Amino acid sequence: MPDDAVRERSSHEAISSALADVNAVRPVFQPVIELGTGTVLGYEALARWPELPLLDLDSVFSTAADLGVVDDLDWACRTGAVDAALAAGMAQELCLFVNVEPHTTTGPTDAARRAFAAAEGRFSVVLELTERSLLADPAVLLAVVADGRRAGCRIALDDISVHPDTVTMLEFVAPDIIKLDRSLVQRDPNRAQARVIAAVRAHSEATGATVLAEGIETDEHLARAHSLGAVLGQGWLFGRPGPLPESVRTAPGALSILSEPVANSGLVPNLPSDLFELVAPSIGTKAFIRAISRQIEDHARDTNDSLALMSTFQHSRWFSPPVAEQYEFLATKHAFVAAVGVGLGGEPAPGVRGADLDPTEEFTREWTITAVGQHYFSALIARDLGDEDCADADRRFEFVHTHNRQLVVAAARSLMRRIIPM
Repeated sequence: MPDDAVRERSSHEAISSALADVNAVRPVFQPVIELGTGTVLGYEALARWPELPLLDLDSVFSTAADLGVVDDLDWACRTGAVDAALAAGMAQELCLFVNVEPHTTTGPTDAARRAFAAAEGRFSVVLELTERSLLADPAVLLAVVADGRRAGCRIALDDISVHPDTVTMLEFVAPDIIKLDRSLVQRDPNRAQARVIAAVRAHSEATGATVLAEGIETDEHLARAHSLGAVLGQGWLFGRPGPLPESVRTAPGALSILSEPVANSGLVPNLPSDLFELVAPSIGTKAFIRAISRQIEDHARDTNDSLALMSTFQHSRWFSPPVAEQYEFLATKHAFVAAVGVGLGGEPAPGVRGADLDPTEEFTREWTITAVGQHYFSALIARDLGDEDCADADRRFEFVHTHNRQLVVAAARSLMRRIIPM
């Protein structure tokens, strides 16, 4: 057996052994600093295994997925972090950053419920969504975010770099804190990274999200973090991961730098057409609606910015071979392209995400296309008025065509909840 294969097998066996008891995980903590004042704002909890200190975390969770214990491990990591912070007497004015798997499908364990209940009112909790496969199951991801917000937690999106998933999900997750990956902090940006930086700045300006720079190890990194618009930072320049200090205190009012946790938006439609209650629809023929739809698809074809593009086609017969070919091409350009309709299934074209609709549900009357990008927001939301005694092109729809950021994202979220997991 080749040496690499032997090492891989040995590593897998070591990780499997470590995961025999998921509760054996122990947290260490790294300070999060307000860059303007040097004040400690909080601590990020990082999972470690004392018996195997060199374990790679990505490998651990990959093996946990193979063993079917990701949810158990995730809750054990969360619980251990909160328990350790409670034991150290973490001050009320501090934040505890806790990493969360974006696709945890099981509810909290009894131990987790007790820990988080004990922490309520003691200190603030920030749930960090890790980069691992953010778009694998978007419906579960959005549910994890909603559950965290209902519990009063802030949400952070971790490791923003050039990975298309994290940039694409900025609008859908609407994080309170955006964490810039060390690759953006430790060297000058290339063109792709510059586009990401612009997207983060635009999102932060529009929403008030706080930017945190990771991997600050030198004064040069610190200067670059300031240039990136970061308000918070962490890295070896401020402290390496370790136990919490015996007295965990900070300057009064340190949390004022953060906005209050974002509440669940009032714009949470079950169907895109629910937005008709907020915006008065117009009336147009199918030919008119088709022209608007094609304009959005043309933009998606021509733009260099990554989009999340989602469409409904009522029935698979409207997802014709030329349309399927076009969406297959769009899926090669963009991080998330999806088509929903009766008979479409989970992958209606190569690379295109999908979902099959029940022919009896109200949603089959809708024709919707949404495009959410770094700087582009567009949605066409149309509902069939049921005309029968006319040519197909003359059938009428009531519709809303909007570039309003909040409305577009709300409509797109309602579609994303429908998409079948990868």
